[in-house]
Amino acid sequence: KAIRSLEQHVDSLMSYDFSHLSDEELMDELNIVDDRRIWKIAEALRRNVSQEKLHDITKIDIWFIDKLAILVEMEQALKTQKLDKDLLLEAKRLEFPDYIIADLTGKTEAEIKDLRKEYGIRAAYKMVDTCAAEFAAATPYYYSVYGDDQTENEAIETKDKKKILVLGSGPIRIGQGIEFDFCSVHCTWAFKKEGYETIIINNNPETVSTDFDIADKLYFEPLTPEDVENVVNIEKPDGAVVQFGGQTAIKLTEALIKMGVKILGTSAENVDAAEDRELFDAILEKCQIPRPKGHTVFTAEEAKKAANELGYPVLVRPSYVLGGQGMRIAVSDEDVEEYIGIINQIAQEHPILVDKYLMGKEIEVDAVCDGEDILIPGIMEHIERAGIHSGDSISVYPAQTISQNAKNTIAEYTRRLAQALHVIGMINIQFIVCGEEVYVIEVNPRSSRTVPYITKVTNVPVIDIATNIMLGKSLKEMGYSTGIAPQTNTVAIKVPVFSTEKLPQVEVSLGPEMRSTGEVLGLAQSVGEAYFKAQEATKSKLPLEGTVLISVSDRDKGEVVEVAKRFKEAGFAILATGHTKELIEQAGIEAERVFKRSEGRPDIYDVITNGKVQLVVNTPKGDEDGPDDSYVRKACIKSRVPYITTMAAALASADGILAEQKQEKNEVVSLQELHSRIREK
Repeated sequence: KAIRSLEQHVDSLMSYDFSHLSDEELMDELNIVDDRRIWKIAEALRRNVSQEKLHDITKIDIWFIDKLAILVEMEQALKTQKLDKDLLLEAKRLEFPDYIIADLTGKTEAEIKDLRKEYGIRAAYKMVDTCAAEFAAATPYYYSVYGDDQTENEAIETKDKKKILVLGSGPIRIGQGIEFDFCSVHCTWAFKKEGYETIIINNNPETVSTDFDIADKLYFEPLTPEDVENVVNIEKPDGAVVQFGGQTAIKLTEALIKMGVKILGTSAENVDAAEDRELFDAILEKCQIPRPKGHTVFTAEEAKKAANELGYPVLVRPSYVLGGQGMRIAVSDEDVEEYIGIINQIAQEHPILVDKYLMGKEIEVDAVCDGEDILIPGIMEHIERAGIHSGDSISVYPAQTISQNAKNTIAEYTRRLAQALHVIGMINIQFIVCGEEVYVIEVNPRSSRTVPYITKVTNVPVIDIATNIMLGKSLKEMGYSTGIAPQTNTVAIKVPVFSTEKLPQVEVSLGPEMRSTGEVLGLAQSVGEAYFKAQEATKSKLPLEGTVLISVSDRDKGEVVEVAKRFKEAGFAILATGHTKELIEQAGIEAERVFKRSEGRPDIYDVITNGKVQLVVNTPKGDEDGPDDSYVRKACIKSRVPYITTMAAALASADGILAEQKQEKNEVVSLQELHSRIREK
């Protein structure tokens, strides 16, 4: 069950194939403690390596190794024995999903499902004993066990209230984190308040949605069609909510419809329309909304043809992904070929998208729509260039550098899209603003990772409103205005957190695929002050004095003088590499030369590790990144020197330092006070 819950494209002990290794190579691999070790142990068990020997190598208790051996033995039994009732019952007891049993026995998944019905093999639910057998537990936490018609089911069907099924977001990982759990929890509370019985399916014990007092019933189960259907068969919900559980929940929409479960909110057809290139292009044309030109492709040849028609650079990405998984900026045919190969390492059910890449300001909105009117709590601006994943971008509310005309256009495009897609509930839209031109780059008719952020800083209860809209209420009925909600002069900045100390070998430069593992919020009266606070909260506090080392890629050299000027204004000495130093000095700013790693000593590594530098600005060259770039950043991680990889963040850092230097006294303001200022305005 735990393996099937990971959502890492694994579903059994056969998911990784180590059969090509020799016995000697396999023994060597068993000494490596990594996330695939269990699969290596399974391969060793298939080769009849003794459990004692596996214990000696791995130090894993034989009791646990024996459990893996039981699963491996079942694989073999399903391959070689006749599938009678006893064998099928035992395979299900061991949590083999129907489609794996079908694959091992040469049958179809439908045939396995029919056999289970014929033999009376079904999932029953037991209550988690939260009282350690001291006394009878009454907590409605359930887990499934497979048995026959005689197996007692402790999850009793209730019929006194209408029931809503809320699908959680599963395991927390890069790209889909606790933000979606926030949405699931607030949605559940809103349904409870309206008198509904609430049922959550989720499998992560660290989330709030799996706390005992959130839903009326909680099922700890993998979020797969088969496991969800087992719950549906017992509970028979009146409706299900998928738009608050991230991509995990969205992917179960089609399966739920086939089970006869009503999907609350935006219909599956309209969710698909936002991802289907041809359908979505038709909607944009009808709404007279521009977007970067693009094509859908399936092969590398088609992708290269599309990229050359559009003109490089282009953005290459798979459909239906969260966290920018597999997304890349390509600048050549070779890049396209490489990226298509990476994307196709995982079987693609949907086409690959190739879009023209536009340099501009990336803007994001979360909105709620009742089918007619929209409410936008606030417009958020990413300070980095377009092309960096929204989860890794520094996001500023309210938007600082776009015109009122652009804001009005964004609000109007949001209204048109929400109406065209018949959105009932949440919609997230990302735009690019180039001058006064506004382009749509992505639309998701669901909640997004910015919902908790915008909810807290604007005091607009986005999820509560969206949930009530799903129940048939309008924005006006609930007393909300439409369009863009009022804002204050308070600035809120969301800054991503990266686990670089724990993952020192992972490249930290930013791009369209998400890398951050968390985020923090800074609130203040200016962008600089808010950024300084947020950066301090990431445990990478910006220095107020000392030396800054600047080394940037060619594409960023146009902005380097302004960065150097601001750090000089803040009283910093400047170290810079070759060409960067020349540009800075041509602008009349004093800078000292530092050698790259191959040019002599003392080099970049020396000055960082010897404590001569308090801050590093180093922007990568992209996929042609030379060894110096990653070397610099890894030296910073080792020496715990704050480092910056984008020019936008460098400018924000300099402004933050200047703001902090001028700050005489910090004013303490509660969130309630901030919210009251919004109401007064």
